[in-house]
Amino acid sequence: MKARVYVMLKDGVLDPQGEAVRHALGTLGFGGVEGVRQGKVIELDLAEGTSEEAVKEMCEKLLANTVIERYDVEIA
Repeated sequence: MKARVYVMLKDGVLDPQGEAVRHALGTLGFGGVEGVRQGKVIELDLAEGTSEEAVKEMCEKLLANTVIERYDVEIA
């Protein structure tokens, strides 16, 4: 069983990496990019029967900084 966790900064939190990517894209001639938010994807190989609630607990305790980040869980 696999789970995919998407972690992104919450709205309103400054994203200096995203801003650096936006600026670099403009330098490369991609002028239409008005904003970039950068995040991460974490793929987990889980034992069968692992609940989505267990994955959410993993996010709350380790995988995401819930003060400044939000996360979404996808179980496959």
